[in-house]
Amino acid sequence: MRKLAPVNRRFLQIHSGRIGAVAVRVPRVSLKGTGLAHWTNVTGLRSKILPAARRGGGGRIAGCVFLMGSGLGIYQTMKFYFQQHRAEEDFSHMFDTELKLTLYQYKTCPFCSKVRAFLDYHGLPYEIVEVNPVLRQEIEWSTYKKVPILVVDGTQSVQLNDSSVIISTLKTYLINKDKSIQQTVMYYPEYKTTNARGKEVTEYSNKYWVMLNEIEIEDVYPCKTTRREEVKWRQWADDWLVHLISPNVYRTPTEALASFDYIVREGKFGPVEGVFAKYVGAAAMYVISKLLKFRHGLQDDVRQDLYRAVNEWVSAIGRKRKFMGGQQPNLADLAVYGVLRVMEGLKAFDDMMENTRVKNWYKRMERAIQEQRGQS
Repeated sequence: MRKLAPVNRRFLQIHSGRIGAVAVRVPRVSLKGTGLAHWTNVTGLRSKILPAARRGGGGRIAGCVFLMGSGLGIYQTMKFYFQQHRAEEDFSHMFDTELKLTLYQYKTCPFCSKVRAFLDYHGLPYEIVEVNPVLRQEIEWSTYKKVPILVVDGTQSVQLNDSSVIISTLKTYLINKDKSIQQTVMYYPEYKTTNARGKEVTEYSNKYWVMLNEIEIEDVYPCKTTRREEVKWRQWADDWLVHLISPNVYRTPTEALASFDYIVREGKFGPVEGVFAKYVGAAAMYVISKLLKFRHGLQDDVRQDLYRAVNEWVSAIGRKRKFMGGQQPNLADLAVYGVLRVMEGLKAFDDMMENTRVKNWYKRMERAIQEQRGQS
């Protein structure tokens, strides 16, 4: 029973039918020195046996009673042991988090950074395949040509696409282990839609929602507003914050060159390809950043939009909470951190740290991920 103690309440809530039925039929008797309990009914039996023993034949009757009681006790003890053993096996399977994960990524992509932040925070081991952003030979096997892609190996390999779907699927699976990854990903069906520019794109239903039952929702989101708040800010990170990154890191020719120097250093480029990417890519992205600024309605000084967005995030957390998730980060914290982290080492990041109120929260996030606090 000691092994089951951390999950007793959840076990009783989920399996109250089975355990309740056993508990109702069998009263409790301690077994000294074992820390276990077993159930047997002796009160009614004693009331019938003792009068008969006083009338004679007590020795034979007492002997029979002793054998019957011992046999019943052994039977019930063994029965309880096997029930407990089965329960422990069920739980060891249910809470097994050893997944073979392979992440196909560009290291400097904010969406890939979000997924790494989630995996690192939850202490999930994974392998990285760095994808060449020009040739993309590493993902030629996939009909889905964007990154991140997460391949989950189990009884059957599962390919998860889209950073928010990857995170929601894994979070749902880690909480609700009675379903496989194959079953869990069914909560997030893909569909085709047309974006604002008239281009057909692939989208996913429920992608910002962790799909839980009522008991699990109460455990994970004790306050009614926290679940919707998490969804709101995860979507905000994808729909707004991520679009502020490129205009800021490619804001000037000098910044664009510094950004591509970092991209080539961290990415998968050959020697000649790297030089070409650094200079041609920097020039191209400087021009594209101006188009993105116009597309997203940003100010001439795009830093001001970045500062305003980051301060909006910090204000939403408030002074009484360490994270959006309270005492520990939630999926919104991990998403925002993952997006902002790709600017580290660049002037845009240093300016953001100096001119906004995000620094303390950001440092707390770094520590939480380094300590892998989400693995518990």
